[in-house]
Amino acid sequence: MQVAIPLFPRLTALDAIGPYEVLQRVPEFDVVFVGAERGEVRTENGMLGLTVDATFAEVERPDVVVVPGGVGSRDHLEGSSLVDWVAAVHPTTRMTTSVCTGSLILAAAGLLTGRTATTHWGATEILAKLGAEPVRQRVVAHPEQRIITAAGVAAGIDMGIRLVALLVDEVAAQAAQLGIEYDPEPPYDAGHPDKVGPEVMARVREFSAVRR
Repeated sequence: MQVAIPLFPRLTALDAIGPYEVLQRVPEFDVVFVGAERGEVRTENGMLGLTVDATFAEVERPDVVVVPGGVGSRDHLEGSSLVDWVAAVHPTTRMTTSVCTGSLILAAAGLLTGRTATTHWGATEILAKLGAEPVRQRVVAHPEQRIITAAGVAAGIDMGIRLVALLVDEVAAQAAQLGIEYDPEPPYDAGHPDKVGPEVMARVREFSAVRR
């Protein structure tokens, strides 16, 4: 199965690399990074470059699509070659998925209208304006519609594992999880705004302002 992960300027690296690390360990999957044109794109802070190995025109029938998010996702909400490609390939995919604000791109492509979906907690209002029904879940799956959305950044790892279970089997999914030793024990229970106080939220806003 061909897995296509689109890259675009100012994406969040882990949105793409988290699922990649899960999926590339399973022999049934062949992962390719696609984009508007071949070459390097820089992540949202400009510190890291990722390489597009194939153009959208070269990948017309991927089996799986994993759309990452990031600050740059907002650049596509009124249409782009990325949105057009997602809309064009979805009818023949086995699963079209997103991580973080990648769900905004799925919504802009018309795939989430009237459906429950998840995204980064800071983008739920935008997702609703694009016609989806935001819910607070780490992974939201619509198997019959072949759509899965994952919440912010690190949730892409969970989504990748679930994707392996759906498309291969649960033993393969557990093997992939063990392969990356995904056995999280976070030092703080601070993974959502309702779990932290105003001091932490203020620091998050400070960090975000610097990144943009």
